[in-house]
Amino acid sequence: MSVYSRTLRYFRPFVWPTICATLAMLAAVGLNLLAAWPVTYLIDGVLLPGESNASVAATRAQLHAWFGDQPAAMVVLWLCLSVVLIKLLWGVLNLISNFLFIRVGLRAMLKLRTDLYACLQALPLRFHDARRSADSSYRVAYDSQSIQTIYNKGFATILQALVTLVGAMAVMFTINARLTLASMVVLPFVYFAIRYYADRIRRQSTAIHESESDVLAVAQEGLSSIKVVHAFGRERFEVRQFLNRASRSLEANLRFNITSVVSALVIGTLMALGTAFMYYVGAQLVLSGTLPLGRLVLFSTYLLMLYQPIEQLCYTAWSLEGAAAGMIRCFEILDREPETRDAEGATDLPPVKGAIEFRDIAFGYTPERSILHHVSLRVEPGETVAFVGGTGAGKSTLLSLLLRFYDPSAGQVLVDGQDIHHVTKKSLRGQIGMVLQDTLLFSTTVRENIAYGRPGATEPEILEAAKKAQAYDFIMQMPQGFDSLVGERGGHLSVGQRQRIGIARAFLKDAPILVLDEPTSALDPTTESAIMIVIEELMRGRTTLIVTHRIATIHQLGKVAVLKNGEIAEFGPGPELLRKGGVYAELYNAGQYDNA
Repeated sequence: MSVYSRTLRYFRPFVWPTICATLAMLAAVGLNLLAAWPVTYLIDGVLLPGESNASVAATRAQLHAWFGDQPAAMVVLWLCLSVVLIKLLWGVLNLISNFLFIRVGLRAMLKLRTDLYACLQALPLRFHDARRSADSSYRVAYDSQSIQTIYNKGFATILQALVTLVGAMAVMFTINARLTLASMVVLPFVYFAIRYYADRIRRQSTAIHESESDVLAVAQEGLSSIKVVHAFGRERFEVRQFLNRASRSLEANLRFNITSVVSALVIGTLMALGTAFMYYVGAQLVLSGTLPLGRLVLFSTYLLMLYQPIEQLCYTAWSLEGAAAGMIRCFEILDREPETRDAEGATDLPPVKGAIEFRDIAFGYTPERSILHHVSLRVEPGETVAFVGGTGAGKSTLLSLLLRFYDPSAGQVLVDGQDIHHVTKKSLRGQIGMVLQDTLLFSTTVRENIAYGRPGATEPEILEAAKKAQAYDFIMQMPQGFDSLVGERGGHLSVGQRQRIGIARAFLKDAPILVLDEPTSALDPTTESAIMIVIEELMRGRTTLIVTHRIATIHQLGKVAVLKNGEIAEFGPGPELLRKGGVYAELYNAGQYDNA
C-alpha cells in the first residue's frame, strides 16, 4: 500500500466535511471560469462598434437580449458589476471550501499525532533505548504535519486544479480548437520535467527531515545536560557539535531549495514558450480576421487558467514528495509492533499477595548480548530480597522483566503463580510500586506528581502519603505548597526532596509489590540514613525487590540474591552469606561496587 493511500485512510471519519468542501470548491471553480466572459462581452459587444463578424454579431445580440436598448454606459456598468459579483461569490465559496479543507487537515493531523504518541508510549524500552528521544519528538511534532500538506496541498489542490484544467480546456476548444492545440504543445515536456524533479525532491526532503531531527537531538541533549557541560567546561565543544549538525541541515536545505528554484525555472520557461506560441498563432488569426480581438483576450485568460493549474500541479507534486518523506517517517513508528503487547486473551491480574517467581529465565538485549542465563528464584509474599552483583550482572534487568518492560527470551515470570505474560500489563503494573535511583518528576505541581500513579486519590490521601514520606514539611514551605511547580524533571527540588516525593508516590499507590532500584545511591550518607528509615516503613507488609550497591543498607533487611555472569551465584540472608566467605563476602568487604 502506497504512503498516499495509507495517509488518506486518516480522512475516512471526515467524509461529509470533505464532500461539502469539494462542492463549494467546484462551485467556486465554475464561477472562476465565468469571470472572463463579462470582459469579452465588453470588448466585442461595446468597445469595438466597427467590427462586423459573425461572432461579434452574436455577442451584440446576446447583450441586446439581456439589456435591451439601454445606453452603452449602462451596459458597461452592468458588465463591470457582474465582474465584481462573480468575484465576490467566488471569494465566499472559496473561503468556505478552504476553511473546511484546513479544518479537516488539522483534525487528521491531530489524530496522526495522537496515534504516533500512543504508539511511542506502547513501544518497549528496547526501542527507546536504541533511539534518541529527540528523533521521536521530531516525528510527533514536525513529521506529522506532512499529513496536512498531503490533504490540503494534495487532495484539495489536485482536485481543484484538475477541474479547472478540464473546464478551461473545454471552453478553449469551443473558442478556437487550433489555438488550444497550439497551447498544448509544451505539455509533454512539462510532464517529463515533473517526473524528473519529483524523485530528487523526495530524496532531498528526507535528508532535510533527518538533518533537522539531528539538530533537535543535539540541542535537546546539550541543554538537558547543561550542568555537566558547565562543570566540565565543554560549552565550546557543544556549540561546535551543534554547528556541525546545523551546517548539515543548512546544506540539505540549500540543495532542496536549489532544486526547487531550478525546477520552477524550467517549468516557468516551458509555460512561457507555450504562451508565446499561442500569441503567435492567435495574432495571425486576428490579423486574418478569423478571430475577434475579444476572443483572443478571452482565450488568453483561459490559457492562464490552463497553465496555472498545470504549474500548480507541478509544485503540488513536489510538495507531496516532500510530505511523503515525512509520512514515511511517521509510518516507520506506526508499523512497529510492541514487543511486550498483551497476549491474546490476556486477563486482568486479580489482587495479589505478592509471591514472585523467576523460573529458568534467560534474556539478552540483543541475540549477541546475553545478560541472564537460567535464573530461578522464588520470593514469598511480604519477603524482601536484595539483588547485588557487579556491573552488567543483570540486577536491574530482572526488575525490568517483572514489570514487563521486556519479555524474557526463555522461562517465565510468575506473580502468585500466574504467568505475567498472560495478564494485562496495566493490571500487572497497577500492583507494583516503584522508587528509582533518580525519581522522575513531571513539570507540574507537587500534588499531581505524588498522585501520578493514582490520579483519583483524594486530598487527605495525598497529604497522608506526603507525611509518611516525610515530605510534608518541606512541601508546605514551598511558595504554593502542594500547588507549587517542581520545574522540568523536578529541577526546583533537591535530590533528597525528589526522592521523598517518589516515595510518597509509592505510599499513595499502596501496591502489594515494591520495586526499589538504587533508591539511595545518589544521596549523601546523612540523607540516605533518613531516606532509608522512610523506605523501611514503605517496605513493611510488601513484597520488596531492591537493587543497590550499598550493601550495608540491605545486609539485615531480608534475603540477598548475588548475581554473577548472569546467574545467581548465592542466595540467602546477608549475615549467613557473609559467613560463607563467597562472592557476597567479597562485595561486602569491598564496601562498594558499580550498579548494573
